[in-house]
Amino acid sequence: MIYKESMSLMEKLEILADAAKYDVACTSSGTDRKGDGSGIGNSITPGICHSFSGDGRCISLLKVLYTNECVFDCKYCANRASNDVVRTSFTPEEISRLTIEFYRRNYIEGLFLSSGVKDSPDATMEELIRSAEILRNQYHFQGYIHLKAIPGASPELICRAGYLADRMSVNLELPTAEGLKKLAPHKSRQTILRPMKQIQTVCEENKRELTVYRHAPEFVPAGQSTQMIIGAVGESDFQIVSTAEALYRKFSLKRVFYSAFVAVNEDKALPVLPQGPPLLREHRLYQADWLLRFYGFRAEELLSEEHPNFNLFLDPKCDWAISHLQYFPVEINKADYRTLLRVPGIGEKSARRIVGARRYHSLDFPELKKIGVVLKRAVYFITCNGRQMYPIKLEEDYIVRNIMESGRMPFSSSEVTYRQLSLFDDDKMIVDRNEVL
Repeated sequence: MIYKESMSLMEKLEILADAAKYDVACTSSGTDRKGDGSGIGNSITPGICHSFSGDGRCISLLKVLYTNECVFDCKYCANRASNDVVRTSFTPEEISRLTIEFYRRNYIEGLFLSSGVKDSPDATMEELIRSAEILRNQYHFQGYIHLKAIPGASPELICRAGYLADRMSVNLELPTAEGLKKLAPHKSRQTILRPMKQIQTVCEENKRELTVYRHAPEFVPAGQSTQMIIGAVGESDFQIVSTAEALYRKFSLKRVFYSAFVAVNEDKALPVLPQGPPLLREHRLYQADWLLRFYGFRAEELLSEEHPNFNLFLDPKCDWAISHLQYFPVEINKADYRTLLRVPGIGEKSARRIVGARRYHSLDFPELKKIGVVLKRAVYFITCNGRQMYPIKLEEDYIVRNIMESGRMPFSSSEVTYRQLSLFDDDKMIVDRNEVL
């Protein structure tokens, strides 16, 4: 490790802000808490007003590490103990003053504070708590604070932190226990999952307490989240979404974040990715995660041991629908809400609008477009009053080719020729990473 005897606050900020860029679990607050007039700031449900830098970081929060010193030697981490990088740490007074000065200048609306493990998990957690206590009690800051729970820290410290933070997160790091053992041998699933379970349990107890005592302090009102690194070991998409589904079910997580593996270290245990980070794979996992949380899908419906990875050229919902053509076409004027959610091009809002509008009259395709249905995908899977928008054959090759080539709607089935897709078709495909489900 490389240490400097003296370092200015700006030098520390440059080092520790740069070191935090690999932590993607940076989101809006997700909680309502108005200021009471005695302090400054507030936290509202729509969350932080986001701005994104070129590498995808949210820059409306002060997103920074408390320290990049670390006793762990995780092979994928830029701040691992064996790396020769300049090490530095804030003090609780420095990070709290920095946060409040940024807030007063309207640079930020909250703090996202993560950290390496300095000396020991308990010692690091103590300093994070002290930083939050200064913000809350000395500066009377009532804005958004996201704190990392340090794996291995004592339950008492996790509990203290939860009453100061709006959201807490414990990084799962890798989707499988085997991958964690291989790339992060100093960590274990037990030390990671224990604080997750504690946060969930205390959150549930606190909700019951708030129903009796309205002015009781809130414990992690915005819930907890976690992050998984994607592509560092040979896990399949099926393993990843199955792990995410289990986390949502067992620990009541608000979000699971997926971070495409970035090769910042040279190590024989790490994969070689000549094409760069698997960003498109990360994007498909986020789309699948949305299906798990809001669309009623299960992991085993989207993937299986026989089909373990997502099609990178189709969003997961389209891919599922094309693989289950026996459920289509869906009649828009009769299908229930849950069935509508499974149609590509129909989201939560448009499904609710369809159910509400058809109480008064039957719907046709122009009305669906006004409602917000993405017809360039939905048209293959729906009928209105028993009729398709155009003569369309419910065949896999036909649907795939039309969706992937141009996204345009066919005006007649004679415009499309049927043939097996070849390996040489891939370079003609344009994938929209901002495609909505």
